[in-house]
Amino acid sequence: MSKRKRAASRAGQVRTETSATSPVALWLAGGDICCAGYTRLSDNPEIMTGCLRIAELIGSMTIYLMSNTDQGDVRIQNELSRIIDITPNGTMTRSQWMTAIVMNLLLYGNGNSIVVPHTYEGLLRSLEPISASRVSFQPVTGSYRDYRVRIDGVDRDPESVMHFTYNPDPLYLWKGRGMTVALKDIANNLKQAQHTENAFMRSEWKPSIIVKVDALTEEVSSPEGRQRLLESYVKPSRTGEPWLIPAEQFQVEQVRPLSLADLAIKDTVELDKRTVAAVLGVPAFLLGVGEYSQPEWNNFIQTTVKVIVQGIQQEMTRALITSPKWYLMLNFWSLLDYDLKATSDILLAGADRGYINGDEWRDRMHMAPAGLKDYKVLENYIPADMSGKQKKLIQDGE
Repeated sequence: MSKRKRAASRAGQVRTETSATSPVALWLAGGDICCAGYTRLSDNPEIMTGCLRIAELIGSMTIYLMSNTDQGDVRIQNELSRIIDITPNGTMTRSQWMTAIVMNLLLYGNGNSIVVPHTYEGLLRSLEPISASRVSFQPVTGSYRDYRVRIDGVDRDPESVMHFTYNPDPLYLWKGRGMTVALKDIANNLKQAQHTENAFMRSEWKPSIIVKVDALTEEVSSPEGRQRLLESYVKPSRTGEPWLIPAEQFQVEQVRPLSLADLAIKDTVELDKRTVAAVLGVPAFLLGVGEYSQPEWNNFIQTTVKVIVQGIQQEMTRALITSPKWYLMLNFWSLLDYDLKATSDILLAGADRGYINGDEWRDRMHMAPAGLKDYKVLENYIPADMSGKQKKLIQDGE
């Protein structure tokens, strides 16, 4: 075995290729690229980014307290709606509060998120989200339907708390299980890719050239001797100065280190990011893959976000509202992406038919009210049952 191959073997290189016509070597450092241990989903940047984006979007939605009336559903504004939509507790805004709930639901709580309502003299005072680390669920012995919510070691009736769930457990249907199973292997792959990239960036086995000497002499058998040799022949005194070395004693070969492109790291990471996006139900461009697409964004809001929102508003209505005519609704329509002209055209078409007034149009166009409260219709828009009474259809003499 040659001196070079013995040195490569000692250093832990995995692959070495040379040829007389093209002396190029591929080097891979060993011993520092293995990635072992458990990977939490919350430690993965892609999974964290996708879940946080969903949580922040839901946290930005206005929460409406609605009432069923004979004239349709109308919004109610009172102290209850203010607590739910503006000040759910003394230390958090509604946006922070809802973001924490959804992050527990999707990531920290493995598909479960608990909120405890606090009341005083029968009135709701605050809504406290509980950290996932403080909560556990205890099935009642012999029952798959009944359970207790254990918070800080104290059992509570599920009817006394808000229990939001995502992806029901196949055995205990009242319990969520999140996306841990679906994303576990992908998280490990992404962590390994990041670890490999970091190892390449700091690897010592990336020389740009190899200088071969004619024999393993005493001069190059020690680090000090090799350093003196480099300083004598190879190391230039000034930047850009050419090397002057004895041709019969030295041979210089080019070395191309094994790069991330050779390992297809970029393609693998991009594929894993797209898989994460598909499992989470978010557009891939939110994770840095591809370009923004308006139809893809709107589909994301109308599917992934809307499904989660409906579960949240139904659980909040069940736990907080006692009137059979009242319910809570999150305004997910505000998240849809429509350009200003398309929105204006839709509203103007509604204004022609008397569906909206001028101030409603100005509000959606981000303009101040101008006192345009009247609902107007064009002259030829009449009720269908009066279409036969138009003068143009009445013959002369009738």
